[in-house]
Amino acid sequence: MDKLASLRAFVNVVDLGSFAEAGRKLRLSRSAVSKYVGDLERELGVQLLNRTTRQASPTETGQAYYERALSVLADLDAADQAASQAQSTPRGLLRVNAPMSFGTIKLGPVLADFMERYPDLQIQLVLSDEQLDPVQEGLDVTLRIAELEPSSLIARKLSDIDRVVCASPGYFRKHGKPEVPADLRQHECLTYGFLSTGNQWKLTGPDGQDYWVAPRWSLCANNAEVLRDAAVKGRGIAVLPVFLAEKELKSGALVTALDDYKPPQLTLYAIYPPTRHLSVKVRLFIDFLVERMR
Repeated sequence: MDKLASLRAFVNVVDLGSFAEAGRKLRLSRSAVSKYVGDLERELGVQLLNRTTRQASPTETGQAYYERALSVLADLDAADQAASQAQSTPRGLLRVNAPMSFGTIKLGPVLADFMERYPDLQIQLVLSDEQLDPVQEGLDVTLRIAELEPSSLIARKLSDIDRVVCASPGYFRKHGKPEVPADLRQHECLTYGFLSTGNQWKLTGPDGQDYWVAPRWSLCANNAEVLRDAAVKGRGIAVLPVFLAEKELKSGALVTALDDYKPPQLTLYAIYPPTRHLSVKVRLFIDFLVERMR
């Protein structure tokens, strides 16, 4: 029996409450996870888990064993980390998650340069605008542009992201430019579906006063690149991150409006699960992001 593999399988089943979820995290089949746990129970001569068709929970004995197993695995991981930190070159797989638009526009060159610096690393990038669970998905680093909810995860701020109110010159020639936030109610607007404020826009005036507008929207999407492209085509006014519309603003395909009224800045964070010893590959990657995103 592979005792270490059995311990890891058992701990992950308890953490996630499911053989299938543990298998997904460990990149094993459900049956393989079940076999590892079964081997462990047979060797110990005790039942560690209560099983149903969909869930698994520890027995009283299993809970006590789980706590000891956590300590054993933590000490082993610490030893592995110490050995890893003794070498200057990180190795292994680094799994990174990022928002779709930010990943396609900004992250490619950053990852390529990081790979050049650390050629022994493998990087798996998962782009998604959904907020994936870093623990359940087995992610090492998750990049998020959001206001973060309280969580056990660790977050490190990488940079602020400015936004602008903009549309195509043709749209403004046809419909006029809004002069104050309330004017937006008379315009076709393009809204982002994942804002914490819903379809309300918040703009802060030169006097520091906040103005809230519920614009009449013609397109709502959960991908800002779609909104940018629709704005370029003259379909309405959008509030876009500057990094996303930088090329179009420079070329004149998009022009700004309400320049005295600022949308709230967004914040880019790097998020990772808490561990007793942060792995070398994660620490180096986050430090590299801080350096590049500055």
